[in-house]
Amino acid sequence: MPLFGPLHLALLAAIAAVAVGLSWLCRRRPERARAVRLALGWGIAVNELIWFAYRYSHEGLHLWNLPLQLCDLGVWLSVAACLTAVPWVVEFAYFAGLAGAGMALLTPDLWSPWPSYPAVYFFLAHGGIVTAVAVLVFGRIRPLRPGAVWRAYARLLAWAAFDGLFNWLAGTNYMYLRRKPSSASALDLFGRWPLYLVAGAAVALALFWLLWLPARPRDRSA
Repeated sequence: MPLFGPLHLALLAAIAAVAVGLSWLCRRRPERARAVRLALGWGIAVNELIWFAYRYSHEGLHLWNLPLQLCDLGVWLSVAACLTAVPWVVEFAYFAGLAGAGMALLTPDLWSPWPSYPAVYFFLAHGGIVTAVAVLVFGRIRPLRPGAVWRAYARLLAWAAFDGLFNWLAGTNYMYLRRKPSSASALDLFGRWPLYLVAGAAVALALFWLLWLPARPRDRSA
C-alpha cells in the first residue's frame, strides 16, 4: 500500500468519520453513550481474539510475537476503558492509544498486502483504538482530569522500561527499542540508536501535550 496513496487516505478518512460521528452521537444523545462504548469495547476485544487465533495458528507462540508492542497495550487499554470507564484507564488509553495507533495509521508497517486479512486487521485494530478513545473523551463519556498528561506519560515510560527489560532478556525488539522498523517510519528522522530513543521520548511527550490541548478540562465559569 503506497504511503498516503488513495487507498491509505480513504481508510484514514473513514476512521476519522466514524470517530467524529460516534462522538457527536454520544454528545447529542447521552443515553446512548453506554451502549456505544460497550459495543466498541466488545467489538475491539473480539477482533483482537480472532487475530490471536489466526496469528498464533499460523506462526506459533514465540518470544518475538507476544502482544507487548505499544499498540497491543493500546488495544487492551481501549477495551478496558470502554468496558469500565475508569478515569485513569481512559486517560492512559487516550494518550497512548492516539499517539501510538495514530502514528501507526499514518505510517502503517504492513507485512502483508491489502486486502489480506492481516492488513485489514491492522486498520480495524488501530482504527478501533482511535475511535474508542475519541468517543470516550470527546463524546464526553469520561472527560480527562487535570494532570492526566503527566500520569499517562509516566505510565508510558513504565511500559517502555518493562519492554526494554524484556527485550534485553529475550533478544526481542518490542516498541522498536533495540532497532528501528525495516520499513519507513517517523523514527528514521531521529538518527541512529540510541539517539532515536531519546528523540522518540521527547516527541512522545510533545504528542501527549498536543493531544492534551483539545481535551484538557475547561474552566466552566469562564
